[in-house]
Amino acid sequence: MSKSMTARTPASRSAATGRTVATDPEPTLTRQAHERLEEMIVTLELPPGSVVSEASLSAQLGIGTTPIREALQRLAREYLVQIFPRRGVVITAIDVRQQLQVLETRRELERLIARTAARRATPSEREAITALADRIERTADDPDPRAFLRIDAELKALSARAARNDIAAAAIVPLHAVSRRFWFYHHEAFPAGRTARTRHVALARAIASGDEAAAAAASDRLIDDLSAFARSTLPE
Repeated sequence: MSKSMTARTPASRSAATGRTVATDPEPTLTRQAHERLEEMIVTLELPPGSVVSEASLSAQLGIGTTPIREALQRLAREYLVQIFPRRGVVITAIDVRQQLQVLETRRELERLIARTAARRATPSEREAITALADRIERTADDPDPRAFLRIDAELKALSARAARNDIAAAAIVPLHAVSRRFWFYHHEAFPAGRTARTRHVALARAIASGDEAAAAAASDRLIDDLSAFARSTLPE
């Protein structure tokens, strides 16, 4: 896969102190391993319930076992794998009830990030957010949803950086991958998932405009839609 969906978070300037804060301290190989494995899990190349090992993943990705182990430990914290010592690693199940809890949490964090990004984004960040919104619109006719998911990850990373709140950014990162996998798994079968692009574009444009209230409202509408989508997958 050419590009990961993982939201990279480079060093940012703390809103409180003005000092540069290293928000992505992982070694390069560990970060690469995490990005590759996350995308493989989110896009179901590593399907729920499958069992993998550090050795097999190392051979598959051409990355040493130490970065693979560190990446798996992070993925375990992000609810995507379960590690069983001396037994292997299991890709977690996709659970609608967990997804609803994730969205309940995301609602508050996303609103905060949207509002503060609208207020604090630099002119160059606003231009970049607008460009990402344009790119999302161009994926509407792309039959491969991976393109949308990758741009969405870029948008979330840039919005979090523009918000200048390292705590909120760190808290929301693990929730995004869980949400992306749920959407990828269900989006074709359930029409409620098809509004995701429109809602993301509206949110991006509201942030770029600098309108805090509009950004917060757009964030809530996005989570409303994602929650309705999740509930639509529940068995009747």
